[in-house]
Amino acid sequence: MPAEIKVLSTTAMKTTLEQLAPEFERHNGYKLVASYGPSGQIAKRIADGETFDVAIVTGEGLEDLIKDGKVVPGSRAGIARSGMGVAVQKGAKKPDISSAAAFKDAMLAAKAIAMSNPVGGGQSGIHLAKIFDTLGIAEAVKPKTRYGQGGPAGLIGLFLVRGEADIGVQQLPELMAVPDIDIVGPLPSEIQSITSFVAGVSTTAEDSSAAKALIAFLTTPAAAAVMKAKGMESG
Repeated sequence: MPAEIKVLSTTAMKTTLEQLAPEFERHNGYKLVASYGPSGQIAKRIADGETFDVAIVTGEGLEDLIKDGKVVPGSRAGIARSGMGVAVQKGAKKPDISSAAAFKDAMLAAKAIAMSNPVGGGQSGIHLAKIFDTLGIAEAVKPKTRYGQGGPAGLIGLFLVRGEADIGVQQLPELMAVPDIDIVGPLPSEIQSITSFVAGVSTTAEDSSAAKALIAFLTTPAAAAVMKAKGMESG
């Protein structure tokens, strides 16, 4: 039975890792076992003592893990960059989100908005809450906002599929992970937020060479092509 590499990763990387895992396993002889959640939740799980071999979280989150002695200093590697986007129910009219003002109007016009919960480590939810404050609509949209709790079961696209919201905002790869919804596009540049996801090796990894091999694989051109198809840029 092949040795396992336990990966704790941001949900944004789920579809990418699922597609890349078979090739990595075939060429390296290891079995990937991955668990997903918002970066903040992953970092907390590690801080609370959960074992792992490779962590993939935000840059800030990984730096905290290095300071706490959970991740090997010098093992940090940039994996992917992800922007936020907007989606609607399948076949619904796509709103104009070409500018911050247009996005504001779309949010005010929506009957129900789905977003990641800013409380609990959802990076897109934290940024979107700030956007609502900046645009002066936080109080207006609060009663009609539905919050996803993070992780694969909390994907915002699922709210659209179930008819619980007519518009959703989340990291683009997480929106693209849900079939039967329509992607409107990325947030306009003036309110966009690009999140960098980085990987690091656990200080208690059973096989650090295996962990390093996975991280190296995730920085190859082949991996970059898959990430782009899933809504991210490599690095």
